[in-house]
Amino acid sequence: MKTNGLIYAYLIDGQGGAEKLDWENVQKWEYEHEPIWLHFDFSSPEAIDWISKKSGLDEVSASTLLTEESRPRTTLIGGGMLVSLRGVNLSPGSDPEDMVAIRVWLDEKRIISTRKRKLLSESDIVRSFEEKQGPKNTGEFIVDLSDRLISRMQGTIDDIEDRVAQMEEEVITSESHALRTKLSEIRREAIMLRRYLAPQREAMTKLQAENVPWLSDNDRMHLRETTDRLMRYTEDLDSVRDRAAVTQEELLNRLSEQMNMRMYVLSLVAAIFLPLGFLTGLLGINVGGIPGSENKFAFWIFILMLSIVVAFLIVIFKKKKWL
Repeated sequence: MKTNGLIYAYLIDGQGGAEKLDWENVQKWEYEHEPIWLHFDFSSPEAIDWISKKSGLDEVSASTLLTEESRPRTTLIGGGMLVSLRGVNLSPGSDPEDMVAIRVWLDEKRIISTRKRKLLSESDIVRSFEEKQGPKNTGEFIVDLSDRLISRMQGTIDDIEDRVAQMEEEVITSESHALRTKLSEIRREAIMLRRYLAPQREAMTKLQAENVPWLSDNDRMHLRETTDRLMRYTEDLDSVRDRAAVTQEELLNRLSEQMNMRMYVLSLVAAIFLPLGFLTGLLGINVGGIPGSENKFAFWIFILMLSIVVAFLIVIFKKKKWL
C-alpha cells in the first residue's frame, strides 16, 4: 500500500538486510542514521509534492526524478549522484523494447528513486533485503540495481537471436511472403533496443568513472563488468540487425527469382500461342474463300499444322536455350 506515493522505504543495516519503514518513521530519519532507500511512484501527486518541496534535493535533481521521459545518464551534483537507467519491460502483454525507466538520486546516506511502471529489479532488491543478501551501502545499491537491470536483458536478446536463426533456416527451406513481415519486426525490435542501450552504456561508463567517496574500488570493478556485459549486448543487437537485414535481402532475392521464373513461363506460353492465335483468328473470319472449307479432313489437317508450328517453336527455343 502506497503512502504519499511511497512504494518502498528501507533502512539499510550494513549487513545485507534492511528494516522496512512506514511514512512516520521516514519523517523521523536523520542524516546521521543508517542509509535509507525511498522508492516513489513519481506520478503520485503526494510524491511530486514531497520530492519537490520536502526532500532537500536541488531543483535539477528533483525535476529529473519527476520527469516522464528520461534519457539514461549519470550526473554528479555536489556530493551526490543522479543516475537514470532503463530496464526491459517484462510485464505480461508488453513489448520488451518498451523499456521502463528508473531514476535514482543517491549520496552516502540517501537513496531516492522513482518510477511509474513496475520493474522486477526493484522487487529483487527487496527480496534480497529479506534474505539478508542485499546491498550494504549506497555504492553497492547502485551496483546491484544496474546489474539486475542489465542481466534481465539477456533473455530478451537471446530470444531475438533465436528468432533470427529460425528465420534464416526458414528462408532456406521456403519462400514465404509472411517471412518478410517477421524479419521486419525483428529488425525493428533490435533497432529500438539498440537505440535505448547505447546511451545507457555511456551512463554506465560515466558512473564507474565518477570520483565519489562512497563508491569503492570493488564497486567500480563490478560496474565495469556490468558495463562490459551491456556493451556485449549492444554488439549482439548490432549482429542481429545485420543478420536480419542479410536474411531479408536473401528472401527478397528468392522471391524475385520465383516471380521472374513465373513470368518467364508465362512469356514462353504466350510466345507459343501467339502464332496459333493468329492462325485460328485468320481462319475464323466469316468471309468467303477460306481454304479447305469444303474438305471434310481440313480440320484435322489444320490441327496437324498447328502441332508442327508448336514443335518448330519448341525446337527454336531449345536451340536458343530459352527452355
